[in-house]
Amino acid sequence: MKAILVILDGLNYTTALQTMGYLQALCQRNIGKLYRVSSELPALSRPLYECLLTGVAPIESGVVNNGVVRLSNQQSIFHYARAKGLTTAAAAYYWVSELYNNAPFEPVRDRHTYNADLPIQYGHFYYEDHYPDSHLFADGDSLRHYHQPDFILFHSMNIDDIGHKYGQDSRQYREAARNADNLLSICLPKWLDEGYQVIVTADHGMNNDGNHRADSETEARVPFYVFGEVFSLLDTEILQTQICGTICQILGVDHDKPFCAELLK
Repeated sequence: MKAILVILDGLNYTTALQTMGYLQALCQRNIGKLYRVSSELPALSRPLYECLLTGVAPIESGVVNNGVVRLSNQQSIFHYARAKGLTTAAAAYYWVSELYNNAPFEPVRDRHTYNADLPIQYGHFYYEDHYPDSHLFADGDSLRHYHQPDFILFHSMNIDDIGHKYGQDSRQYREAARNADNLLSICLPKWLDEGYQVIVTADHGMNNDGNHRADSETEARVPFYVFGEVFSLLDTEILQTQICGTICQILGVDHDKPFCAELLK
């Protein structure tokens, strides 16, 4: 099966409940389900991209702050998919490119990637935090349209960017989340019609200081939505370190990561 992972950077669980009306409507009709996941620590972006995509917590991966600029030394979803001959793509912040394709990031070389030999074969990577989510979703859907990847990552940054500027208890932060929900209402039906199994989650949340790092309710509790025929929709607990392995199970690729069996039929 094919899979899409959407990371809404900086979206905490409470704000998802307050704002994601389209996703909640699907859940109310048993088309999907929302789970509550605790971020690994420290609750920072680059360490948690690595965690989501490799299943390895920051303290084990060594990517323990945003300033660790190097290729990952772990096996990611992209690596496992490529080993099976599957096609991979990502529309994401440039740190994802630095973790799995090339480090350090060089915009002329790396912003638009079309290289069948790389872990992420097809990519559009942005490097401004205010890069519009509307453009990001269009970037990813262009990759989906032209390359039909088996696994594709959509990673948007506007919620996190606005949260840093205004804090999590602000109209601006909630509006950024509502905008993401609206964009998903346009994209998600197409993805499901094409047979993609879809996960929508966040790396970490946000606090009222406009920051995130620690194990607090606003900083480290994030939504985890699932949509698609492969999901059981049963009540269960899922760890952030199990997301990589669970996606590998969906893709049908060999891996050695922990996964949440109860999440899948």
